[in-house]
Amino acid sequence: MKMTRRTMLLGTGAVALGASIRTKAHAADFTYKLANNLPVTHPLNIRLKEAADKILEETGGRLKINIFPSSQLGNDTETLSQLRNGATEFFSLSPLILSTLVPNAAISGIGFAFPDYDTVWKAMDGELGAYARGEIEKKGLVPMEKIWDNGFRQITSSNKPINTPEDLKGFKIRVPPSPLWQSMFTAFGAAPTTINFAEVYTALSTGTVDGQENPLAIASTAKLYEVQKHCAMTNHMWDGFWMLANKQAWETLPEDIREIAAKHLNESAIAQRTDTAKVNDTVREQLTQSGMTFTDPDKAAFRETLRSAGFYAEWKGKFGDEAWAILEKAVGTSLG
Repeated sequence: MKMTRRTMLLGTGAVALGASIRTKAHAADFTYKLANNLPVTHPLNIRLKEAADKILEETGGRLKINIFPSSQLGNDTETLSQLRNGATEFFSLSPLILSTLVPNAAISGIGFAFPDYDTVWKAMDGELGAYARGEIEKKGLVPMEKIWDNGFRQITSSNKPINTPEDLKGFKIRVPPSPLWQSMFTAFGAAPTTINFAEVYTALSTGTVDGQENPLAIASTAKLYEVQKHCAMTNHMWDGFWMLANKQAWETLPEDIREIAAKHLNESAIAQRTDTAKVNDTVREQLTQSGMTFTDPDKAAFRETLRSAGFYAEWKGKFGDEAWAILEKAVGTSLG
């Protein structure tokens, strides 16, 4: 019943999004699809609707963007394939999942690298973000300039609180399809299992895994509190969403339409960052009222466990000296 109700709600939300942007009586010159894996109520989808409306208006109805939330066009792996072959024109995706195609896009997701949001935005709007976009462009995709916010990620569990790195030993945790996530939780001695986000709620409710890790906003909008009892505020990595366009579809648009689309997508990304920060400031209290209990572990202990396990040395070797130097310059400390 939970899944049926949830599926119906997500479907209803998608209809609302789609209907809201079909506002012009005449057909658009270009009708593009924009996919993402988040619920319709997430700040990203709220701001995307706003951007799509403004793009439609400012282009005089020439570009209509239909938004497909909640993995409606397929899971992340499938939709990335659709983006590459042009079946989907836009897709917002975590750089860590994108790393299955663009390995060094994951450089921003190194565990415990960013101490706070000020450091994140200085890096991602600066040299580190520019480096990542350059790597993405090499694979034939077009990233918008501003990355959207997903937030700092926390660990939730169904059977026990997580207070120390030792609590993760043998812990069955869902991770997204990314080698970096697998590597980090393996270094903790956990048992990471790759599951696309569209199947996470079911995997948690059936006990396929004991826990997962995501920003609090997702724990709330995806109703993960219904199937998770505990949350550890580890802030173990920051995650965002690159807004990606299929290169051929993007370059098919006249230059003035590209400028309008990029302007509103980037402006909405900045607005969504503020929205997400506000949600994360209040959602802990809301999740507590929904029955979740919270712990605030010592982050230094987790970071030292990763260092001792050789996690940082391994990934410095994989990313290369250039990327690692840009990361360390951005976060202002040595990670090795």
